Amino acid sequence: MPTADLQTLRADQVGSLLRPQSLLEARRAHHDGTMADDELRRCEDEAIEAAVRLQEEVGFEVVTDGEFRRASWNRDFLLKFANVTLGPGRISLGDNGGGTGRSPTALAVTGRIGRPEPIFVDHFRFLKSIARVTPKITIPSPTLLHFRGGRDSIDRSAYPDLDTFFADVAAVYRAEIRDLAAAGCRYLQIDDVNFAYLCDPRVAPQVRAMGEDPAQLPHTYAKLINAAISERPADMTVGLHVCRGNTPAGWAEGGYEPVAEVLFNEIDVTRYFLEYDTPRAGGFEPLRFLPKGKVAVLGLVSTKTSELETKDGLKRRIDEAARYAALDQLALSPQCGFASGVGLRGEARFGEAAERAKLALVVDVAAEVWH
Repeated sequence: MPTADLQTLRADQVGSLLRPQSLLEARRAHHDGTMADDELRRCEDEAIEAAVRLQEEVGFEVVTDGEFRRASWNRDFLLKFANVTLGPGRISLGDNGGGTGRSPTALAVTGRIGRPEPIFVDHFRFLKSIARVTPKITIPSPTLLHFRGGRDSIDRSAYPDLDTFFADVAAVYRAEIRDLAAAGCRYLQIDDVNFAYLCDPRVAPQVRAMGEDPAQLPHTYAKLINAAISERPADMTVGLHVCRGNTPAGWAEGGYEPVAEVLFNEIDVTRYFLEYDTPRAGGFEPLRFLPKGKVAVLGLVSTKTSELETKDGLKRRIDEAARYAALDQLALSPQCGFASGVGLRGEARFGEAAERAKLALVVDVAAEVWH
């Protein structure tokens, strides 16, 4: 199996793909109790094989499993931790023109956190067994266990101080990453929304109301992510996707400027997936903080609309970004995944033909820009 040179990889994608109707129906039947576990796994396997072939056919050197075994990009992972449950959210993104406001799902910690068993390791093993190019697995950021609920979402008897809580969270992540590495994983992506939320001026007052300092949290979260990945193998590449939300309403506003210096210089990852498909992300000026040896993957191709971007338009935006970071420190991707979870599929916006066209566009433009 060829291994991509991730330092020079110019065409990438964020992870989730549109679930085929057959898989949606299988998940519904399984939920209703009319399909056995092993039959659902067979349906997932078939859908993942087709998704991997799609990515390879359009020319990607890195593939994911489309996150087809998950109902949610974050809950399927975090709810496997011991003593983690759903809890009340205390952060709202308000109405961004989609008709309703949105309070993202939060989590509650009811006791000492643990990892009873590996979580996504078998998912990765299957992906690696069928991929002809480099397989990538995505996991949610450890910051999600704190940000959306704050101190009040964490049991005080189990964690009278947050330092112990953060240490336990990092230890669970290290254990999962250790097992992923043993299974052959050399490209790991962490999906984080909270650095984007901390750029949003509407969120800062809510953070203060939870008793947190919005200026200090980026430093706290940088330390948490670093602790979580601190034992990864030297040849494992870690990327961080800073997600702004992909739903019709409730996305983060504001450019990356408030967190850019911490994001690029205090977090020990080498690839950053940044959403730049709409003006709400601000300009490319924050890329001036990107140090040598790190890559900003520009999410310029939207997964929120079926309209296909033009090659010339994408090239102009890459040229704009190259005013602030060297061209050899840039890459291209869709701005987000195509389906963050079951029920968040983009049928109303586009179908699988449009998805293929957008993925192919990323590969073609990257080849033309970076030769």
